[in-house]
Amino acid sequence: MKKILLIGKLNSVVNETNKFLSQYFHVQLCSENANVLDGMLKIVNPDLVLISLIGAYDIDTSIFYMLSDKYAQTPILTIGTKEESSTFFKYYEDGQFENLIRPVENTVILNAVCRRLGLDEKEVEREAAEEREKKAHSGKKRILVVDDNGTTLRTMKAMLEDKYEVAVAISGAQAMTSIGKKRPDLILLDYEMPVCDGRMTLEMIRADEELQSIPVVFLTAINDRANIEAVLKLKPAGYFLKPAVKDKLLVELEKILNNGE
Repeated sequence: MKKILLIGKLNSVVNETNKFLSQYFHVQLCSENANVLDGMLKIVNPDLVLISLIGAYDIDTSIFYMLSDKYAQTPILTIGTKEESSTFFKYYEDGQFENLIRPVENTVILNAVCRRLGLDEKEVEREAAEEREKKAHSGKKRILVVDDNGTTLRTMKAMLEDKYEVAVAISGAQAMTSIGKKRPDLILLDYEMPVCDGRMTLEMIRADEELQSIPVVFLTAINDRANIEAVLKLKPAGYFLKPAVKDKLLVELEKILNNGE
């Protein structure tokens, strides 16, 4: 599933666009802050960037320069009125940037995204429909286990796969890709991963309104008070010390998945 980074102020228009496109792509929301955007681009490595120009006069114009300079191979779609987009006309000259005039139907946005990514729109719609059908008929809930240690991933998968559909990821970035392909019902997340650790991965998940309701349970190998307090400050759905005990893990996950019942 292709990845889209959706940049814009959180409002009803952006939320509606995110909800619609998330049926077909992995969509990650991001603010217009240049430093935040640069970090997200490195982590997500999107196939396309979509920018909402609502409130264009408040947008940091340096993000356009950064996208055209450092990410020249990434197609950019902007959505705005003629007046909103006029501020950025100079960036549209080389073909990397394309503007859709607002108001615009979601189907037109989908068509433009598919065209810029070189995808067959009908094929994208068919695959999305098949995925929804599979999810509707799947009896098992899906758990995503994220850990940079291959042995831990294999062990956790063996513990869980009799009862759950289990997906694994070895990094925060790979976890976001997996979530985009198929939304999990719960995420088991290693707190001490290199580069993009558990805290950063959780922040990315919570930054996306469509993903905020997914319960995240931390796995941590460090059993000291300071570390546990740091984990709990992030308000996860739960945490387990490694190595997890199978029976205790299964009971706790079942409780979380059933909202504490």
